[in-house]
Amino acid sequence: MKSIMLAAAALSMTTISALADAHAAEDMMANPMVGGAEMLVQRNIIENAVNSPIHTTLVAAVQAADLVETLSGPGPFTVFAPTDAAFGMISDESLAALLLPENKAQLQQILTCHVVAADVMSDALKGMIDDDGGAHPIPTVGGCTLTGTYSGDTFTVTDENGRAATVTIADVDQSNGVIHVIDRVLLPKQ
Repeated sequence: MKSIMLAAAALSMTTISALADAHAAEDMMANPMVGGAEMLVQRNIIENAVNSPIHTTLVAAVQAADLVETLSGPGPFTVFAPTDAAFGMISDESLAALLLPENKAQLQQILTCHVVAADVMSDALKGMIDDDGGAHPIPTVGGCTLTGTYSGDTFTVTDENGRAATVTIADVDQSNGVIHVIDRVLLPKQ
């Protein structure tokens, strides 16, 4: 009887271990790679952004704007995260000026116009867009309202100036929200 119980316990441990491995593999498969870097579900937005080789400018801007602690917090947040190439569309002089300490308030507003105080995956966003007849207003932490639309599997967010950014990688799950990688920096109404 004792050997049967030991065998059952060993089988249970093997089963538990296999299930844990399967769940870990699912988590890794479920989260897309960003810039060739693995984005781990158990890391927060800042921890994953720091590991993304295509978000170095965004990380520098978040640091200059003193938003690291906020975006490391519990959230939940949805971040439309511009890539380095998106920041590259801004002149070097304008970007350098934004990163100066005296322009911190302006930089904070620009960055928080990319942040929503909710965890919004693309399926949920698609449903809201459908419910609103093809375009859904997305209020941001920075006081801007983006407009979400989609065509097929391609999502677009447009700022109040008519600047449209395409979501190039959706649904990068984080411990405190989700990142959607975008190809353009969005701006507050001018």
